[in-house]
Amino acid sequence: MKKFYALAVAAMLGFGPAAEAQQSQTALSYYLPAGTTYNSSIPTPHDILGYNVGEWHVSHDQLVMYMRQMDAASDRITLTEYARTHENRPLYLLTITSTQNQQNIDQIKQQHRQLTVPSESGKVDISKVPAVVWMGYSVHGNEPSGANAALLAVYHLAAAQGPEIEKLLNETVILVDPSINPDGLNRFASWVNTHRGKNLVTDPNSAEFDEVWPRGRTNHYWFDLNRDWLPLQHPESKGRLAKFHEWKPNVLTDHHEMGTNATFFFQPGIPSRNNPLTPENNFKLTQKIGTYHAKALDKIGSFYYTEESYDDFYYGKGSTYPDVNGAVGILFEQASSRGHAQESDNGVLTFPFTIRNQFTTTLSTLEAAQAMREELLTHQRDFYKNALNEAKKAKTKAYVFGSELDKARAFHLAEIIRQHQIDVYRPKESFTINNVTYTPENAYIVPTEQPQYRLIEAMFEKRTTFQDSLFYDISAWTFPLAFDLEHAALSSRNFKGNQLGAKVDSLTLPKGEVVGGKSDYAYAFEWHGYYAPRLLNQLMDHGIATKVATDKFATAGGEQFDYGTILIPVTGQPMDADRLHTLLQELAQQNALQVHAMNTGFNPSGIKLGSPMMQNLVQPKVMMLIGDGVNSYDAGEAWHLLDNRFDMRPTLVKTDDFNRMALNKYNVIVLSDGNYGSSISKDKLRSWVQQGGTVVGLGEAARWLSDNGIGNITFKQSEKDTVAQKPYAIMDNTNGAQVIGGAIFETKLDLTHPLAYGYTDAQMPIFRSNTLFMERSKSPYANPVMYTANPLMAGYISKPNLQQLKNTAAVDVSALGAGKVIVMPDNPNFRAFWYGTNKLFLNSIFFGQIISGGSARTEDAH
Repeated sequence: MKKFYALAVAAMLGFGPAAEAQQSQTALSYYLPAGTTYNSSIPTPHDILGYNVGEWHVSHDQLVMYMRQMDAASDRITLTEYARTHENRPLYLLTITSTQNQQNIDQIKQQHRQLTVPSESGKVDISKVPAVVWMGYSVHGNEPSGANAALLAVYHLAAAQGPEIEKLLNETVILVDPSINPDGLNRFASWVNTHRGKNLVTDPNSAEFDEVWPRGRTNHYWFDLNRDWLPLQHPESKGRLAKFHEWKPNVLTDHHEMGTNATFFFQPGIPSRNNPLTPENNFKLTQKIGTYHAKALDKIGSFYYTEESYDDFYYGKGSTYPDVNGAVGILFEQASSRGHAQESDNGVLTFPFTIRNQFTTTLSTLEAAQAMREELLTHQRDFYKNALNEAKKAKTKAYVFGSELDKARAFHLAEIIRQHQIDVYRPKESFTINNVTYTPENAYIVPTEQPQYRLIEAMFEKRTTFQDSLFYDISAWTFPLAFDLEHAALSSRNFKGNQLGAKVDSLTLPKGEVVGGKSDYAYAFEWHGYYAPRLLNQLMDHGIATKVATDKFATAGGEQFDYGTILIPVTGQPMDADRLHTLLQELAQQNALQVHAMNTGFNPSGIKLGSPMMQNLVQPKVMMLIGDGVNSYDAGEAWHLLDNRFDMRPTLVKTDDFNRMALNKYNVIVLSDGNYGSSISKDKLRSWVQQGGTVVGLGEAARWLSDNGIGNITFKQSEKDTVAQKPYAIMDNTNGAQVIGGAIFETKLDLTHPLAYGYTDAQMPIFRSNTLFMERSKSPYANPVMYTANPLMAGYISKPNLQQLKNTAAVDVSALGAGKVIVMPDNPNFRAFWYGTNKLFLNSIFFGQIISGGSARTEDAH
């Protein structure tokens, strides 16, 4: 009797024994709406792929093959490639609508863009404009039910016949993004298909459900692309956002998966965690659309929930970015089979069942968008009108940012802002505010009185008060702080429209140059520029000998050179003076840097060029540990920075291989955040450091180094809550409120320390997302970066954690034999858009070798 009851419950939930389910659940009739007829000339997925949807996991090349065939077969479809991944896989967007709409597609796009311009939106007759719905599938590659549901969605929209589908296609334009993360999807599909037997194994212990590190969730460099909608650091995101703003959709769906033992979630999320910049009507529309999902899922017997677990606070997610752009973002989370069929708390969860739920809510979204078409278009128009009215009333009239000594960093922030369809200008003339002078050459102004006002505020605000203390993602992402740029909010008292100079319509990286012509003596460039490390490494690749100035100096011509200036002697190099000059001209241009010709070593002030304080540099030979136990996000961010941005060649070594390999080829080892346990030999690493190596430990790796006696680092102990009893119902929220999900804090730099070379302001914002509080060293020289007494700049932190954080160390340097141990509890490379702290990490790699043992904490410094 019990077995019969369990099977009945499983059937009600949509689960069932895998062997029986496989045959019945992969037929098209299992997925497609009953009573619909289909055009037999349109190929089914089986016709092209040779198997039924859900029988195997579709690989990206197969998905592409099917979408190309559908483009050729149906006049309802137009296929567009919008980007290429890091692994050179194409990303496609399918525009699906009626043939009449296809003929007028440019006009429809223009009308949607016109709705976002308040001065023009009233001219659009929304009764005649189709709604635009963007369907985005599987941004996480190992959440594959979405991408596989895209096969069904495209087939249904191309082949379905009858007045119902014709009406839908006349009244909507459907944009299908079948695989947001091709590299991750392919990685995952290869794993699960390789480990699938002829007879499905549902035991959760099977290797099929335990893919190898780094797993398929992320892209090539192990980034979560669902966090990149605001930072725009990857080709997938840049191409997608350009299409988003080309179309200005009304609804965007984001199809995900969650734990195997869950059911199905659709938005809205927790109301108290909505971003305050999102209008209340967005939440109401999301709720109303949710009623269509509920009805559709009820019809097929699937369990679901809503207004729990997830939130809409961070605008860098695919389901939240639309909310600050006049659209409605919808997150779907389907319990994941993580393979073909797996036992769960609710019975055996099959892959076809997960696909059916995603496809079903694809159709319910389209039904809602069609029924609510004028309501959604009105919301889009009102969103921008109201935003512009809010901007007119706001105290802040513009934001200015820039950098006198690092135009590249300011350029990259302006580049991101422009991609979000925000107008950016140069100042018409120089002006000073808060003792900082902004010039037309080094600064940018973003006026707030423009339709994207809410998004501008989202990028520039420094919010520290919140309705809720729990966050699904980070609580702060203030861009000028992330870039560590001089910036200011301008009120009506210090900003007038006539201060705006040229509008920035196109951006190119500023060109560098060699100043002073050819030298037969030496050249020098300062370390302030963002790409200074790349220029140095390129010189090292050519075998050019270099030195670094550990003090300031000035030339007879009045040129001032700061700590960290790189010196390039002309004599003794592997190339003659002419070739060296030509090389420096090329590299200076590429890296937006000024290289100065030096004609004498006798400086009138500061150190002389032959001083022992000009220290020889050795090219970093970097090993990065990856693999089990290592945080793949943090490791990927470090790898991407070195490889993609600075043209360095770190050797990626799996933790499993560390103990059996020779280390003498490397002089820097990077331990990203992670739990290293006993996977690598502490004695071997310790011995290598003692012989002169530099180990850089980030996040939890800092604790591992401390626990294993590699460096003298101590951490504060968490303070225990002495309250004897609390209600069980509040346990999750109480504990969650002590999490630092991601906030921004102020630190103070020792600008004379090698790890701070290139910085000119002793105050620096740092991003933090953990509760590792590092004690200050007893050595007065070992902590070149310290948290201040009032560190919170933006984001959420509990009062107890804030007290713990005050006046703690953000960086620690220990001497160990002839080597150095450099640790940072925080991630200086967070999501690739924290340009401001990248130099801390790079300085550890390039200058760890020159830090004096006397300036670091020694082994007996407790």
